[in-house]
Amino acid sequence: MDLLNTLVDKGLRRELPTREEALAVLATSDDELLDVVAAAGKVRRQWFGRRVKLNYLVNLKSGLCPEDCSYCSQRLGSKAEILKYTWLKPEEASQAAAAGVAGGAKRVCLVASGRGPTDRDVERVGKTIEAIKEQNEGVEVCACLGLLAEGQAERLKDAGADAYNHNLNTSEATYGQITKTHTYADRVDTVQKAHAAGLSACSGLIAGMGESDEDLVDVVYSLRELDSDSVPVNFLIPFEGTPLAKEWNLTPQRCLRILAMVRFVCPDVEVRIAGGREVHLRSMQPLALNIANSIFLGDYLTSEGQAGQADLDMIADAGFEVEGAGTTTLPAHRADALAAARAAAGQGPCGSSAAEAGCGSACGGCSGHEAVPAQAAVAASAPVPAGTPAQAPAGELRSDLVAVRRRGAGTDLAPNA
Repeated sequence: MDLLNTLVDKGLRRELPTREEALAVLATSDDELLDVVAAAGKVRRQWFGRRVKLNYLVNLKSGLCPEDCSYCSQRLGSKAEILKYTWLKPEEASQAAAAGVAGGAKRVCLVASGRGPTDRDVERVGKTIEAIKEQNEGVEVCACLGLLAEGQAERLKDAGADAYNHNLNTSEATYGQITKTHTYADRVDTVQKAHAAGLSACSGLIAGMGESDEDLVDVVYSLRELDSDSVPVNFLIPFEGTPLAKEWNLTPQRCLRILAMVRFVCPDVEVRIAGGREVHLRSMQPLALNIANSIFLGDYLTSEGQAGQADLDMIADAGFEVEGAGTTTLPAHRADALAAARAAAGQGPCGSSAAEAGCGSACGGCSGHEAVPAQAAVAASAPVPAGTPAQAPAGELRSDLVAVRRRGAGTDLAPNA
């Protein structure tokens, strides 16, 4: 297939595909799907081999957000039954992070609901970062706290943060349909602030909100222009109690095409399968590892993910290996560029971990794990209703296959236990 050969050649040279080529990936047929995955896999292996980076989310502050993001169960006016709590203490967050690291996570992503942090919040998170790094040698820490004010990214960097996450989520043209309490430009500004402070910038998207192919290509091209080191790809979890509760627009095949398009446009960055992979990719998750080189381990912010041990088994069974703490995630040219940016900002090198990618958090986060997260957070599949055909036509939407499991709702589960 000439298109795929062209995209592989461009990916190996880090050359930007044309918009028409990116759109053509999303328009490929199911008969061509394995060819698309194989082509994206060649690019993935060129820059990341067969390594899979594990990331672990710690939800520092849950619910009661003043923003109105339509996709989010924590939004203003949300009727979703989720856990709500204020800031975890640094020692509580450190304990949760240790569980993730024990399960193989290389990066801990600290997420807090809200429009953006106050200076007091930044100080609090700084103490949390210090506590985590004291207890877990070599761990990377990414912060995701919302919109940043001047000087806050530098303070997080000084406290030991390696990266900052703030997703663009969708195209600039359609952003106003998803959120009205802040703008697309606000989000771009925060990613740029992180860059300028010498933090590894992490920014991604949410697919499945009713967007067009053009919207998907637009946001991914914007992410490449922002030069994000990490691009988390979230698949919408249609939470009851949110405006997008009935948006079931994705099939596993569609998800794989989206991931492939992201890989071709951003060939040498960390592409992470983030929130919603269990819901929408389902049994095709192992195939997606041929495209993406990073996943979250365990649960998400307000919903349960696949059991951590199942993630580890999936990685091994698919012929991949978990990336070790001593390995630099990004290719050398990107790691060197980040080090140069830090030098330009007047900062010294922070070790190899500082050159690696950040977290992506569109309603994906950590849950209560009793010990090692690899043995907790079992994702559930809803029973198939009586009369449902044993096999649906290929490509048909099957929202009945998976129930969205709310993390800890209706239980006495402590946050990040």
